[in-house]
Formats: sequence, structure tokens, C-alpha cells
Amino acid sequence: MKFGVYFAYWEQNWDTSYLQYVKKVANLGFDVLEVGAAGIVNMSDEDLYALKLEAEKYNITLTAGIGLPKEYDVSSQNENVRQNGIAFMKRILDALHKAGIHSIGGTIYSYWPVDYTKPINKPEARKQSIESMKELADYAAQFDITLLVEVLNRFEQFLVNDAKEAIELVKDINKDNVKVMLDSFHMNIEEDDIGDAIRSTGEYLGEFHIGECNRKVPGKGHMPWAEIGQALRDINYNGCVVMEPFVRPGGIVGSDIKIWRDLSENADEAKLDADIKESLEYVKKEFLG
Repeated sequence: MKFGVYFAYWEQNWDTSYLQYVKKVANLGFDVLEVGAAGIVNMSDEDLYALKLEAEKYNITLTAGIGLPKEYDVSSQNENVRQNGIAFMKRILDALHKAGIHSIGGTIYSYWPVDYTKPINKPEARKQSIESMKELADYAAQFDITLLVEVLNRFEQFLVNDAKEAIELVKDINKDNVKVMLDSFHMNIEEDDIGDAIRSTGEYLGEFHIGECNRKVPGKGHMPWAEIGQALRDINYNGCVVMEPFVRPGGIVGSDIKIWRDLSENADEAKLDADIKESLEYVKKEFLG
């Protein structure tokens, strides 16, 4: 397994300079840095290439994530919105290729966060999502990019809420470069048994996000990490395990993730670094056995 962390642990904005985090995460002992595709798409070719070189210099694998905004909903029944979403995703894939990034996960099959003030037609949205994902998978294949369908809890999305739904969607998309992304935070809400959900996903698991049920770093909550680690070993998982904690309120990140109190205990950057490093050591112990 490769262990990583999402840049937004330190940030309050989705669109930022990712270059500064490559050396940081390498020094903390990580193998992977996950960046925000919403920022990647706005970077110049020169900056994308610089990010690629920096990652190569420090032997860091880059991955990307995004929750597509509503105006780019690729599951929309409005064909203009759906096509705009496909075009936006293709721009992202072009940028990922230039940065040397070979996977992108999140709500790339619909949009995030869901607007529940509007009627939900899940069967139709699923149909549109499959059509869009097939086209995007073919486009991504030329760059050797894998698309990761992230499972989200019912309060943030409606289309894919558990591992079973994710597997069924991926099977219906039926493309080799489309896999499932599980996330322990969402699984804690939706799954009957987290270990069984991981084992049932098996070969379809393309990336695994981890974070406590309270959004803190792993080890500062009550998630069953030993059980999760055993399940990953049971399926011989050797992909990326990316921490995705959110601990500070403020900015668009705090607002979007709904962090309304300081979970970091007023930590400065040095304390944030120490906490995530300690968490990495804990997770490796639990997951590697």
C-alpha cells in the first residue's frame, strides 16, 4: 500500500498552490499527495509541469479529487448541463495528464454537494451518469488515467451511498479504467459492516480514503482501524490509502465540509504536521499488520 494525504488538511481554499506540499508530505513520510482538480484545471502548463517535476524529485505519487459543481453535473437531465460537465472534466483530464497524475476520484459521476431542495430522479440521473462516465473513461484511457467513483453518505449525495451501489455502477459503466473509491468517513454512516463492504468491493477498489468519523486524523476517534486494515489485507489491496481529515473551520473548505468548530485544538502548522505524522505511523501499524 501507498499512504497519502489530501492537501486540504492544511488549507481553507480548494484552489491553492500544491507545489509547496510535495516536499512537506515527503518529509512527513507519505508516498502520495492528493490535490484538488478544481485548482489543477486553472494552472498554466508551466506550473503543471513544475508540479510533475517536483513530485518526481521527491518520489511522490500525485492523485486528484473533485466534487463536480452543480453547473457541471454529468448526471443532469438537462443536456446542456451534462455536456458542460463532460467538457469541464475533459479539461481536467488534459491538465492531469500534463501534471503526471493518473487517477481522479470524488463525485465525478454526478455533482456535490447535492441540492435536496429540488426533486430527485435517481433512476434517470443514474442513466445519464453511466452515459457520461463511459465517454469520460474513453477519454481518460488515452492518458492512462483511472476514474474513481467515490461512495458518499446520503446527506451529501444520493446516487452512490454504499459499496454495493458503487460496484453496480462501475459494472454498468463497464470500463477497465473506472474503479470504486471507498471512504471510511462515509462508510461509518452507511455500511452495515465496514470490513465486509471492503471485502465485497475486492478487485474493484481503486483507492481508499480514510478519516475518523469526526473528521479528525485517524487515531483520534473510534473508527475500527484494525478491522479495516485486516479487510484490506484480505483482498490483497496494494493501492493508495489517502488520509482526508478536515479539522479547521473557515474558508470555503470549512464551509463546504461543514466544520463549524476547531477540531485541531487551535493547532499551528507545526502541530498539524506532528499530528498527521503520528497518525501515519498509527495507520501503517494497523494496516500493514
